[in-house]
Amino acid sequence: MSTPHVVVVMGVAGTGKTTIGPLLASRLGVPYAEGDDFHPPANIAKMSAGVPLEDEDRWPWLDAIGAWAHERAGLGGVVSSSALKRAYRDRLRAAAPGIVFVHLTGDRSLIEDRMAHRQGHFMPTALLDSQFATLQPLEPDEPGVAVDVSGSPEEITDRAVDALRDRERSSAAQ
Repeated sequence: MSTPHVVVVMGVAGTGKTTIGPLLASRLGVPYAEGDDFHPPANIAKMSAGVPLEDEDRWPWLDAIGAWAHERAGLGGVVSSSALKRAYRDRLRAAAPGIVFVHLTGDRSLIEDRMAHRQGHFMPTALLDSQFATLQPLEPDEPGVAVDVSGSPEEITDRAVDALRDRERSSAAQ
């Protein structure tokens, strides 16, 4: 991508945001921020206990991610955030209007299997149903691309880079 954008790697738990985010940042030559690090301790405690977050829990978290993205405007960066609802993405864009989303998508059984085998993460597999129920995929007027999560992390990252470049080329041609 020619202009440094802030890219939000989004999707339900288990799609690989924490794996793909740093790889994508490295490929784009920009810093990476782990979205989970922006959660207040109360949110992590709730999710660790298998309790889905409410919107009121998410606003301070989204505002913290938005502030980071705002600071990176014009410099570029990659940050992970589930950003499951349009309202959450709108809030992030209000803080940093140049944000572009990479929505990691995939088959539910693949994502559930990946969640079941990951180590050291606070999000239990039991919350996957609530994640899919909450998910509002990117709409055509939202700046972003959808990327399938099947394959290796390198293959997924290649697809993300290609999709972002294709998006930038088509935007420049309009």
